[in-house]
Amino acid sequence: MPAFSQSKLLVGTWRLTAADKILADGTRQPDYGPNPHGIAIFTADGHYVVEIFRSDRTKFASGDRAKGTPEEYQAALLSASCHFGTYNVDPVKNTITFHTDRASFPNWDETTRVSSFTLDGDKLTWHVPPRPDGVIPVSVFSRVP
Repeated sequence: MPAFSQSKLLVGTWRLTAADKILADGTRQPDYGPNPHGIAIFTADGHYVVEIFRSDRTKFASGDRAKGTPEEYQAALLSASCHFGTYNVDPVKNTITFHTDRASFPNWDETTRVSSFTLDGDKLTWHVPPRPDGVIPVSVFSRVP
């Protein structure tokens, strides 16, 4: 594992307060429904986990995760964004570099992504790189005391 230059700025546990998206016309709207749930944890030794979930997730009719319909599997995948790995913070550039080990979206497995962030007291906001359609996801967290 590479050595990580760590800033203590983000170390701790963070509760999701918004998971929005910025559209091409600059408007901002909820990306995971009106009341998303989630957590981000950044450790002092450079590990992280991020989990974001819609609040209105559809349960599988069968009650068995191995026996969902194609529509249930699609809804489940699109109602969550989770990943973990290691991270670096550049406090001068205000960026977080996520070295993702595994993610709920398999294309992010073993990738590196850089997100710009702002830290305003106990409010952490980061912008994910744009999706193929140009939409920019924005995650907002508050520090858990």
